[in-house]
Amino acid sequence: MTTEITTGPGVDGHQNIHVDQGALPGEHPGRAKNPIIKAHDIAWLEFQKPDLVKAQAFAEAFGFTVTLRTAEELHLRGTAAGSPCVLIRKGAHTKYLGAAFLAADGGDVMRLAETTGRRVDRLPDTVGGIGTTLTDPSGQPVRIVADLDVGPELPGQRVHDYNFAVRHTATTDAPRLNATQRPPREPALVERLGHVVLQRARYLENLDWYLEHLGLIVSDFLYYDGQRQRGPVMSFIRCDRGATPSDHHTLALALGPSDRYVHSAYQVCDLDAIGAGNRYLTERGYKHSWGIGRHIQGSQLFDYWRDPDGFLVEHFSDGDLFDSSLQPGWAPMTATGLAQWGPPATTDFLGIAPGRASLQELRSIFSSLRTDNEFDSERLRGLLKVAST
Repeated sequence: MTTEITTGPGVDGHQNIHVDQGALPGEHPGRAKNPIIKAHDIAWLEFQKPDLVKAQAFAEAFGFTVTLRTAEELHLRGTAAGSPCVLIRKGAHTKYLGAAFLAADGGDVMRLAETTGRRVDRLPDTVGGIGTTLTDPSGQPVRIVADLDVGPELPGQRVHDYNFAVRHTATTDAPRLNATQRPPREPALVERLGHVVLQRARYLENLDWYLEHLGLIVSDFLYYDGQRQRGPVMSFIRCDRGATPSDHHTLALALGPSDRYVHSAYQVCDLDAIGAGNRYLTERGYKHSWGIGRHIQGSQLFDYWRDPDGFLVEHFSDGDLFDSSLQPGWAPMTATGLAQWGPPATTDFLGIAPGRASLQELRSIFSSLRTDNEFDSERLRGLLKVAST
């Protein structure tokens, strides 16, 4: 269906183009009826990297605070009160190891472990608390943790005062008077981990597993244009805190030919932090992937970078917050539908830039088409259509 785009004052140019609110009869409800627990947040991500010195240099330029550095391990955190949000272990090969989700309390960890037949372990002293480790349908370890040692809030970046909609006849009411705006060119200080995006060849099976085991709920579904009847191919998933709002997505899952990490996102204070941080990273020779812009699903201001090991990481600010009452939105997946404004999505961000990663993904496509999973030839045509838009 083609929709005419109308622009002008008070007109939403994205309405009925990128967002089609509400499920059709029989479509995925976006939540489990009786989840085992309801996870409270994402706690941390774990990576393996061969060079911790190089990893630390990028981490500090990106805006992390280092809380632990040994010959075998590197812990990173943000300025918000909490535990480390990235754990990096030294290893021969670069690898994403998995995510840890924060339970509401230790009782939920015990309940989940008992229901799934797993044991509860005391976590290392560097993070404290208890946890249990499950395995999602793709074989990825998933930790659920509680009672962590919470570090104090650290000094944060100055949030700027903006002279928006100030009348020249009433300048005494301006937020910033007789003062200039000079954001320092410095790292965009990470406040906290926001979300992780993962690709799965058995997408629906993984989606249902996370909804049933962790009580997550879907904020938005995406489907391939012309294939809505086959179901969604991506979901933006938030924690269910009842009437307490949570991030639009803490986890996002996408259908693809391989099981892999896509990117992770870290909140910073505002657009000036993103912009100044962009300049800081650029001057130090790090690889920019895509941005600066504003997303549609989630509404975040975003800027994407590649770390020295090739992992895609995002600075974001001003994301949507939903409580449990909001039902999932449904929209077609398109490359143009990734942002309200900003530069076009790059081939690097889309994963189709020439190089080792895209070659590996191409091999995965041929392998997937010969394997029993959800990524078949029709889904491949839908994905190619997304890239072409």
